[in-house]
Amino acid sequence: MNMKKNIYILWCVVSIWNVPPLYGGGKPNYNGESLPQMEEVITSLNEEVMLTQQQYAVKARHLEKQLKVIIVALDTAVTVEQKIDILLQKEGIKMELSLLYRNEISDISKIRYIKGLQIIKILYEKTLALDHHFASVSTFSEINKISNPNHYPAFEHTKNLIKNKQDKKSGFRLSGLLGENIYTSVIHSFVSLFNSDNTDTAEKEASIAKVECILDFTLRMHNDLNTIYFETRFLQKSNDNIIEELQQLFVDFTKPINYNTPLKECRNSDDWDRVREHLSKYLAVLNEVLLKEDQRYKAHKMQINLEFPIDRLLQFITQYNAFIDQGAKFYEKFGIMLNSYENEEQCSDQIPIEYLSLKGSIDVAIEKFNTAYKPVEINGSKMKEVLYGINEYD
Repeated sequence: MNMKKNIYILWCVVSIWNVPPLYGGGKPNYNGESLPQMEEVITSLNEEVMLTQQQYAVKARHLEKQLKVIIVALDTAVTVEQKIDILLQKEGIKMELSLLYRNEISDISKIRYIKGLQIIKILYEKTLALDHHFASVSTFSEINKISNPNHYPAFEHTKNLIKNKQDKKSGFRLSGLLGENIYTSVIHSFVSLFNSDNTDTAEKEASIAKVECILDFTLRMHNDLNTIYFETRFLQKSNDNIIEELQQLFVDFTKPINYNTPLKECRNSDDWDRVREHLSKYLAVLNEVLLKEDQRYKAHKMQINLEFPIDRLLQFITQYNAFIDQGAKFYEKFGIMLNSYENEEQCSDQIPIEYLSLKGSIDVAIEKFNTAYKPVEINGSKMKEVLYGINEYD
């Protein structure tokens, strides 16, 4: 497998920004900072890769032409001294070509590493935005407020009227616990209303008419609204796990360059310049050992230390994409649930505004899961290109 091709394609796919600056252009994150658009960066990235490849190719062709001339001169050399001199020149050019190749690998490894850090930064902002989103979703008390008729003033008023007209001897009151339960309180209210000798039929029908939309909505939507709450909490917990894994990935990513500050602290203190300083020191040592033939193994190991975290990052992107796909499906299900209430138009004047707001936020969340929260796809045949530098047409 061609190592240069592997590195070229992997760099091409996973690199996301030009090295400077870390922020600039594109859409803002949830804190208002400006983040780049993936598609725009990929386009400029391809141009940058081609330019780098061309620059090294020009240098390599120049040395290869010199090598051909030397080979021809070797065939025509007459004296031993001439042949030795030409052989030394030939060996010198071969060493230059070898060093040129190693420098190319080093430069691309450096850029891939920087791009990897920037990808981590983008993904961290996305997971923080998701965490911010989940935190803003209705709390359990808010969900319970719109899914339980006991929190509607009209139903409470009707219950009080029924209680006041209740037969003291045959009637009974629910405990506070059962009184808050949606099912026992509704059943108790209906039983008390129907068995009340102090209320005529017209009054009973009028009492039911005042709360029929409230009861219809809450009894139909109670389970769905609670499902939305608990499954949203499940997604929030999953996102917390994603954040923890991303923070650990950052630790592993920056370990080779001896940067030990956690991702959260690095982000909050805007310490990215110091990350670059550590990387620059690491690369300075790498560039030194690249020039020494007896240090080739050390140089190779240092390059591997830079490249290995990229493979981990690619695996994480696949995991992150799977989580976002899962979240999008959950929210599409939430949308179907909320839109399933068939009497919404008929009961529009009694449906709580919080329900309509929740529907709107779910629609916005579905769009964000499919756009803002999702990074560049790296799946299927694209993953083969990333990991192995080949595609299905090779």
